[in-house]
Amino acid sequence: MDAFGWLMAVLAAVSVGMAKGGLPMISSLSVPLLAGVMNPVAAAGLLLPVYIVSDVFGLIAYRREFDARVLKIMVPATAVGVGLGWATASIVPEAAVTALVGVIGVVFALNALVRPNLGAAREARLAPGIFWGTITGFTSFVSHSGGPPFQAYTIPLNLPRTVFAGTSTILFAWVNAIKLIPYAALGQINLGSLGIALKLAPVAALSVFLGVKLVRILPHEIFYKLVTWALLLISLKLLWDVLV
Repeated sequence: MDAFGWLMAVLAAVSVGMAKGGLPMISSLSVPLLAGVMNPVAAAGLLLPVYIVSDVFGLIAYRREFDARVLKIMVPATAVGVGLGWATASIVPEAAVTALVGVIGVVFALNALVRPNLGAAREARLAPGIFWGTITGFTSFVSHSGGPPFQAYTIPLNLPRTVFAGTSTILFAWVNAIKLIPYAALGQINLGSLGIALKLAPVAALSVFLGVKLVRILPHEIFYKLVTWALLLISLKLLWDVLV
C-alpha cells in the first residue's frame, strides 16, 4: 500500500480499537475507510484479525460489566446470522447489505432523536433480541457493520453506559471469533493480509484504552446522545456509499 493507503488503514485500526473500548458505532467506519484503497471484501478480511486482537483488550477492560440476559439472547442469534452470511456470501450483494444497515440505522436514530424515551433500565425481550441478533451477525459477517442493528436493540434498554459498552465488546468478540473459519474458507484471510493486520494490531490495541476512557468519563445522557448521533451519521455514510 502507498502512504495514503496506510493512513486509511491506521484510521481503520483506530476505529476498531475505540469500538472495542466501548464505542461500537465507530467500528462501522473501519471497512468504508479501507474501501477507498482496496476491495471492500478484502478490507473486511484484513481487518478481522485486527478486531480479534482488540477483542482481547476489550474483554479485559469489561470482563465484569455486561448484561447477561442480552448476551444469552444475542449470542446464539448472532451465530445464526453469521451462518446465514456464510451460506449466502456468493449470492447476496454487499451493497444490498450496506443499504439495509444504513436504513436501519437512520430510521432508528431519527426515531430516538425525535422521540427520546430513555427511562429506567428495562429487561431485554426475547423475540426482538433474536431478530436484531440475527441481523447483527449477518451484517457483521458481510462488512463488520453489526453496530447499527445491535444498537437498535440495546439503546432502548437504557443500560448503564459501561454495561452497554461491555455487552457490546463481549458480543462482538464472540461474533469475530466464529467468523474466523468462514472467512478463511472463503479466502478472505491470507498471508499478505495477515502481515498488514499484524502491523495494525498495536494501533488498535492502544485505541481500545482511548475508547474505555471516553466511556467512563462521559455522563450517561451525553453518552447515549453521542451514540445515537454517531449511529445516524454512520448510517447516512453507508447509504451514501451505496448511492455513489
